[in-house]
Amino acid sequence: MFRRLRSVAGLLVLALIVLSACGGQTTNGTGGAASEEPPVVNVYTARHYDADDALFADFTKETGIEVKVLKGKAEELIERIAREGQATEADLFITVDGGVLNQAKERGILQPITDEAILQNVPEALRDRENAWVGLATRARVIVYAKDRIKPEDLSTYEALTDPKWRGKVLVRSSTSLYNQSLLASFIALHGREWAKSWAQGIVNNFARPPEGSDRDQMKAIAAGVGDVALVNTYYVGLLLTSEDPKEREVGEKMGVFFPDQDGDGTHINVSGVGLVKGAKHPENAKKLIAYLTSAAVQEKLSKANFEYPVNPDARWAEDLEAWGRFKAQSLDFADLGRYNQEAVKIFTEVGWK
Repeated sequence: MFRRLRSVAGLLVLALIVLSACGGQTTNGTGGAASEEPPVVNVYTARHYDADDALFADFTKETGIEVKVLKGKAEELIERIAREGQATEADLFITVDGGVLNQAKERGILQPITDEAILQNVPEALRDRENAWVGLATRARVIVYAKDRIKPEDLSTYEALTDPKWRGKVLVRSSTSLYNQSLLASFIALHGREWAKSWAQGIVNNFARPPEGSDRDQMKAIAAGVGDVALVNTYYVGLLLTSEDPKEREVGEKMGVFFPDQDGDGTHINVSGVGLVKGAKHPENAKKLIAYLTSAAVQEKLSKANFEYPVNPDARWAEDLEAWGRFKAQSLDFADLGRYNQEAVKIFTEVGWK
């Protein structure tokens, strides 16, 4: 009996030693040690904006969760996450363009977002049909015009820019721009290939010069008298208006903003979005960050800092956006921007849009 008690006592001592060595951790039911989730979230992002960095810093201050950011080109980040598989450090993937977001979904690197708090922040029209990603912000591709030479009533639709009266007056960046590729892809989705090709050919016929430079460069060319109208994203107008360079602010002040197709399909918009990576190591922290970024208060900060339209319908628009006016937006599945991307590229080549 005495030997048996000594044996039991020995086992108890041994168990206490093991527990002490393990730091007092208990098992999680799967053979591993349970521990609290680290206060970190890893974000792989193709957005390179100071506004995003500021919001990440604010999130850390409010929650204590550190946001570690890896920036790169969207396609490269998608390939990296796919290659790393379950070993990836990525918790969230962020990028611009609905077609690219759909590419990430099709590569199988995203998992559905099911949190009601997040889904209530973002309307169905601004998220994936199966919630593989949700929108963070949108931007409209509008017609800007020289206020001293063109009247708003001279403008109407994207198609109207192909009219011969605009010969030598239209400015736009190259066909390698994803913004232009997605615009044309939206036309293919809405009207078919032949209509889209006819539109692209008409724009080429009316070029003020061969495509070059960024959206901001198109507006600078308008101010210099090279052309009268251009296709640009709205947030570039805001960036010019608030530039530290007085010459850029002067250019911005000379631009009028027109939302085309208000009696038809509506103005083309594109979306920046975020997806929860499959196999994310810090899923709860990742969901907290998505909920934070899509909340009304934070959406207002993003809109004010980067002149993008908030996805949360409760968020107020930035003053400049509100001054340009409310508008009717295109209604289509953002995945179509990816589905028709290669067809759009072929059309650009066929019509000589460099």
